[in-house]
Amino acid sequence: MAQYFEVHPEHPQLRLLKQAADILRAGGVVALPTDSSYALVCHLDDKAAVDRLRRLRGVDERHHLTLLCRDLSELANYARVDNQQYRLLKLATPGPYTFILPATKEVPRRVSHPSRRTIGLRVPDHRTAQALLAEHAQPLLATTLILPGDEEALNDAAEIRARLEKQVQAVIDAGPCPMSPTTVIDMSDGGVTVVRQGRGELEPLGLD
Repeated sequence: MAQYFEVHPEHPQLRLLKQAADILRAGGVVALPTDSSYALVCHLDDKAAVDRLRRLRGVDERHHLTLLCRDLSELANYARVDNQQYRLLKLATPGPYTFILPATKEVPRRVSHPSRRTIGLRVPDHRTAQALLAEHAQPLLATTLILPGDEEALNDAAEIRARLEKQVQAVIDAGPCPMSPTTVIDMSDGGVTVVRQGRGELEPLGLD
């Protein structure tokens, strides 16, 4: 049975997020609100949790998973970028953007793309997601909460709990999320390619 944490959207209760972080450290999968949609998240280095996250989402190892980071200070441990790319990342973060970047050796092979050796990375602009990342003290592995057979991400915490109460270990309810995916930008080959236009605007990044 999934634990249900109802937190204040502007001032999430740290005692509840500490419990959620403990669940993640113990190998749990958690439904987390972000600035684009709800996501399934788990501990980066837990193979069983990563496998369970993929099964819930209905994706294989070729599907890009995303590292949710608190800020860009964690970037160098997991991805390689040049100065020009870093300037673009600074403009876009925190915000509803996902960047595809070359993965470093710190990223376990099981969570990077098997043929391209790349990883998705993003810094969410969401108080609850940021507070949980701070409490967890390292990035979380994430995927959008779209269940097999669905066309859109789940956005209502009560529905998520009803549908996944025996499959995830916790649901964090901070109110509804925007019903729009992130904008995905691929910088893995040294260039800048917009793969998907989502909630993140391109004009502020000079990419329109």
